[in-house]
Amino acid sequence: MFMVETLEQPKYQLIIDYDEFEIRLYSEVIQARVSRGLGENLTPSNNFRIIAGYIFGNNKSSEKIAMTSPVEMWDTKLTTNMAFTMPSEYVFTNLPEPNDSKVKIVKVPERLVAVKRFSGFYGSKKVSKIARKLYESLFKKNLKPDGSYILAVYDPPTKLPFLRRNEIFIPIKEISYSEEIGSEGSL
Repeated sequence: MFMVETLEQPKYQLIIDYDEFEIRLYSEVIQARVSRGLGENLTPSNNFRIIAGYIFGNNKSSEKIAMTSPVEMWDTKLTTNMAFTMPSEYVFTNLPEPNDSKVKIVKVPERLVAVKRFSGFYGSKKVSKIARKLYESLFKKNLKPDGSYILAVYDPPTKLPFLRRNEIFIPIKEISYSEEIGSEGSL
């Protein structure tokens, strides 16, 4: 019999559940991040090894930090990025200092995101296609994206593809709840 380890995940409030995606409000978290220039010779596994090193004890205190999920990955015009959310028992001031200068500890404020879930592998073509469809869905609902999409990967590569949980997050600007209430809100 196998024990399934349940990893801590960031807390969120479900704001709206559309058929094709959800709107979630995520609480403030602290992340360990690695950002590397797009021109550098790297793969996602290079970034993963650097951050994993930090949580497995490559820090000034040699302290091991529990793994959480998801692992977040995104690109900007200049960088490729990866982040691990730190367990909720930590605050910004009690996290050990990284030994590797590529690891940055960042406070991520509360954020409103549109989320589309999918399973299987997360190759760049598949992710781009899902993100493009999510952007289209946002525009149809008059929701305004507020940044690039983020790939959130919840499961290890050893998990069977059809059982894997992946999500696309797209930060969005504030939404008006009155549009959602409509006439159903009257007595």
